[in-house]
Amino acid sequence: MTPVLQYATTPCEASAWRRQVARAFSRSSERYTHLAKAQQQMGESLWPLLPSRASNVLDLGCGPGHWSRRLAARFGSDCRVVGLDLAPGMLEVACRETSAHVDWLRADAAALPLADGQLDLVFSNLVIQWCPDLDGVMTEIHRVLRNGGRAVINTLGPGTLSEIAQAWSSPQALLDFRSRDRYLACARLAGFSDIHCHEATERFFYPDLAAVMDSVKGIGAQTPRPAARLARSDLARAQRCFEALREPAGLPVSYQRLTLILDKEAES
Repeated sequence: MTPVLQYATTPCEASAWRRQVARAFSRSSERYTHLAKAQQQMGESLWPLLPSRASNVLDLGCGPGHWSRRLAARFGSDCRVVGLDLAPGMLEVACRETSAHVDWLRADAAALPLADGQLDLVFSNLVIQWCPDLDGVMTEIHRVLRNGGRAVINTLGPGTLSEIAQAWSSPQALLDFRSRDRYLACARLAGFSDIHCHEATERFFYPDLAAVMDSVKGIGAQTPRPAARLARSDLARAQRCFEALREPAGLPVSYQRLTLILDKEAES
């Protein structure tokens, strides 16, 4: 079956922040697979957490569709996968490769145009840290999962991109990453009772500052908070500061990975 690209228009999409995020990820869509090696590597940590079977799966924040296609292959022809993203550019790239049993959907994670209780699995790799309405996202994930369904989520915690914050003269322009406790509290408030969170520091190395910033742009992380923007005029200073952090393997970039396993209570 040819994959379907649908568009969902919600009031949330009208916000300036969501437009900025969608534009940033759309800009990086053509080079995302090449640049986002760190993000793909971190996504592998979700693979052992998948259930043995699933018939309806959501890849939340699917980007160019790498994980959507892998999920479809993993669960076989009896499974339908929906790859959902806010960025039209990402979905355009995803649609170029015909994927059996995968449909593509443009929508906001905090307003999913999906029926209650229809999913066995929600998979999300390094997406929800960009969502301003975390309570809404968690509530929607809980709503669309069936009883006994599971969500496996990678997100990022405080300390992520700490080297960039240290080297740049405007670290306040970087995203404020939420704490582990904040994610757990949101999951409980959404209705999840069986909640687990694993923490890990992931470090990656790059030959120079240009490669570092390319890797960050590749995941759309250049999206500023409202009224904050990374100043290009500070590039020379940032390069000197970053060089002071150099290790034998190269310039380090750290991610504080939080892996959430959220199981919706089965019917008694």
